[in-house]
Amino acid sequence: MLDDLVAYLTCPHCGDVLARDGGALHCSAGHSFDIARHGYVNLLSGGASASTADTAAMVRARAAFLATGAFDPLADGIVNAVKAAAPQSGGCIVDVGAGTGHYLARVLEATPHSTGLALDLSKHAAGLAARAHPRVGAAVCDTWGALPVRTGATAVVIDVFAPRNVAEFRRVLAPDGALVVVTPTPRHLQELVGPLGLLVVDPAKDERLEVAMDGLFVTQDLVLVEEAMQLTRGQLHDLVAMGPSSRHADGDRADRIEALAETTTVTLSARVATYRPV
Repeated sequence: MLDDLVAYLTCPHCGDVLARDGGALHCSAGHSFDIARHGYVNLLSGGASASTADTAAMVRARAAFLATGAFDPLADGIVNAVKAAAPQSGGCIVDVGAGTGHYLARVLEATPHSTGLALDLSKHAAGLAARAHPRVGAAVCDTWGALPVRTGATAVVIDVFAPRNVAEFRRVLAPDGALVVVTPTPRHLQELVGPLGLLVVDPAKDERLEVAMDGLFVTQDLVLVEEAMQLTRGQLHDLVAMGPSSRHADGDRADRIEALAETTTVTLSARVATYRPV
């Protein structure tokens, strides 16, 4: 599917448009980017580092956890937000920090005239995202830097628990486009914070987001998705391993999961906000 999305991509070095030539993408200045055998293209610029990208183990854990359907209420909330905001004629939906492409694939199932571009810093995630749906293409890039996407070319930008590069979101969106941002509330996974030593959600996260949006976007809609999940120990292992807490060493965390009941009630709580460009 990458071929159908090349028209939306730009060179991370010079910003020129890209074109496919065999197994690589090229710009007119001669910069070249090989297409990996898993179907994604690596558009990291020379100054960017992938040292903070999700590891292969994190990506495997995320794929396994999401496949259980535990976060389906969140996926439904994202789909509903995009359907309400996106033009019926389709267009390109860009998922920034797309991970495995799980949410983007769900959105594309509900928007049959759209195509999807998954952007992530992790090559392991991009490899899965490239195969998440027949209408998805994937690229590795620095989502905190200049996105390798044409200015004003996209119908919708999705950001789910990912870095929020608001100025770049505004640049790549069409004037009538929409931005859907998903952030965890302080209640998200609250039952696990103490017992498993997970990172706490910053209560000022949404306030900082609104400050960043000022002058670039206005809020169109806001929905709270909150569900009580019943998670098995196996799901808890994957849930912890797929997130940022997995980067913080805690040698007995696995033992503490095994010490929990066979199933644990855990809160899924996230804010799904839709914005329009100013």
